[in-house]
Amino acid sequence: MQQGPPGRYFITVGAGEGSTPLNAFDAALIKAGIGHYNLVKVTSICPPGAVRSEVIEALPGSVVPTAFASIQSSMPEELISAAVAAAIAKDERLPGLIMEYSARGHKSEVEEIVRTMAQNGMEMRGYEIARIESMAVEHRVKKKGCVIAAVLLW
Repeated sequence: MQQGPPGRYFITVGAGEGSTPLNAFDAALIKAGIGHYNLVKVTSICPPGAVRSEVIEALPGSVVPTAFASIQSSMPEELISAAVAAAIAKDERLPGLIMEYSARGHKSEVEEIVRTMAQNGMEMRGYEIARIESMAVEHRVKKKGCVIAAVLLW
């Protein structure tokens, strides 16, 4: 059992195709490197002082709190995108904010929207931003496709 708030976060994206929408979602999770975890969707607060990790430090099968956005489509040639942004406060005693967004269209547009959402959320809290970290993915659907953008916390 985890003690206290998470101390690390991992940002990732993935896209995949499958024989069903759920298989496409699973393929996107695998491409994102998170297909072996039980993701529990959480609201979008990054704990104070959390450090970004380039690897996931959890055992396969672990339950991992995750803020994520995904979108699925069965429309061939449709372009789908997902993005996440983590806004980190200048004051390390304050929490950061994670925003997630998915839509039909280009990843550059989706990433711009999610970065603006993160900035607006920090402004509403009165927090100065040290930095905003973001990732986005897009996928042109072949038969059944899915994209996911996620921030895992542990």
